[in-house]
Amino acid sequence: MRERKKRRTRDALLHAALDLFTTQGYEQTTVDEIVDAVEVSQRTFFRYFASKEEVAFAIQEMVESHFLSELRRRPASEAPFEAIRRAVLCAWNSLGDTIEAIITVELHMRTYRMIESTPSLHAAHLRRSIDLENQIALLIAEREGLDVEKDPRPRVAVAAFCGVMRVTGQLWGRGRDASVESLRVLTERYLDQLGPALAGNWRSGTGAGTRMGAEAGTETGRTSG
Repeated sequence: MRERKKRRTRDALLHAALDLFTTQGYEQTTVDEIVDAVEVSQRTFFRYFASKEEVAFAIQEMVESHFLSELRRRPASEAPFEAIRRAVLCAWNSLGDTIEAIITVELHMRTYRMIESTPSLHAAHLRRSIDLENQIALLIAEREGLDVEKDPRPRVAVAAFCGVMRVTGQLWGRGRDASVESLRVLTERYLDQLGPALAGNWRSGTGAGTRMGAEAGTETGRTSG
């Protein structure tokens, strides 16, 4: 019961903080306002979170940790990029309910937009992304028995993967469908196009790159229309 109470308190602080961040602004929100909303002390807040920034990235941290755990469990028989692809899709399959047990997916989308539009958080997001890319590259190199400092392939594959993830995240954040399923579907579509987009002859007008461009245009129309 004590652990459940602690979890409820942490979740309540997280929900209150993200709601305040996304309605009145991250910089404008104080820790006092967050704890007042939950009716706890500042001491309680800092028992669960080191700073406002840690709260802002709490859901993203959970998502990233879940993805890394999934990647570690992928069978050695899978090719590196397939292992990454399956890990992220499996992570999203099981994360929806976990996220919604803490905050609404709509609030998760609003938080993503808030991070993208707040300079200090956007800078932190880029730093976190670089760190995540390095962790993934090291994991891939380890499972393939490679030295990441001598063989460029793990970093190249991970850079391509993370680039697609940034694009799909931005498209999802600008869209109207806040569901985790919509993010999963969008991610799968774009990851499936990565190989053909890199290998195809874009000048032929008939390759995968042309189809991808058409799909991207359609997606932009849907998200901005």
